[in-house]
Amino acid sequence: MAEHFRSGYVALVGRPNVGKSTLLNRLLGQKISITSRRPQTTRHRILGIRTTRHAQVMYVDTPGIHSHAGRAMNRFMNRAAIDALHDVDIIIFMVEGGGWTDEDEVILEKIVHTGLPVVLVINKIDRLADKTGLLLQLEQLSGKMSFQEMIPLSARSGDHVDVLEKAIERLLPVAPPYYPDDQITDRSERFLAAEFIREKLFRKLGREVPYGLTVEIERFREEGDVVRIHGLILVERPGQKAIVIGKHGALLKEVGRQARLDIEQTLKKRVYLQLWVKVKQGWADDERALRSLGYTDE
Repeated sequence: MAEHFRSGYVALVGRPNVGKSTLLNRLLGQKISITSRRPQTTRHRILGIRTTRHAQVMYVDTPGIHSHAGRAMNRFMNRAAIDALHDVDIIIFMVEGGGWTDEDEVILEKIVHTGLPVVLVINKIDRLADKTGLLLQLEQLSGKMSFQEMIPLSARSGDHVDVLEKAIERLLPVAPPYYPDDQITDRSERFLAAEFIREKLFRKLGREVPYGLTVEIERFREEGDVVRIHGLILVERPGQKAIVIGKHGALLKEVGRQARLDIEQTLKKRVYLQLWVKVKQGWADDERALRSLGYTDE
């Protein structure tokens, strides 16, 4: 291993739906964090590991920090994001090109006193019709705090993501790698399977239903080159159960088909996936229920 090898943890923080999970997947060149157009798709801290000849970066994808955290689930997500700031070497603070919101201001207040190097990423620049506004935004944001770097990019298209990677590598402390060079996450295959199922539900369902559901893997058994998975989808109300199943079971079947393809691509094995839907009233506002479902402070 090179004498000046660099290694460290980097938190991706920002308001909901700013593109943190899309950026993580782009940095890794592989999907481990689920995405959708809906805010608050990410519920857990997810570690993504990228190892090169000169560095190992442990990117920590966090739930979007939001100011209205009424239910237990929302409080859990806020804690998961904020606690990540205490365990990293660098913070990537993501905002959206074209604007600054009150939620951005709240997050800035949480990171400005950490004493950590902060890289400001202005995401979604591919959606800006007038790039001259970006220069004005950069000028305005430079007065918010002393950022180590300010990098406009597009996580979706990959534009200028290499600039961010080089900046992070320069800022990392000199240290040996923490993980084997072929490891890409610390999350289990069971966890990833549950997340892929939940992603498809988020993408297929109507406005409120996705926030009232979670996925639990009841069975995950490998039999040679085949994996058999039983997934339980928990919802809060009987009406939600009917929506998730769909007419003649069509929606649930399509969710299962799409999730199975993602799981097969990740595991590199054939997958038999069976899904059930069950009502568990109030699970998202019950601290004990959340812990039993794996929503714990890691």
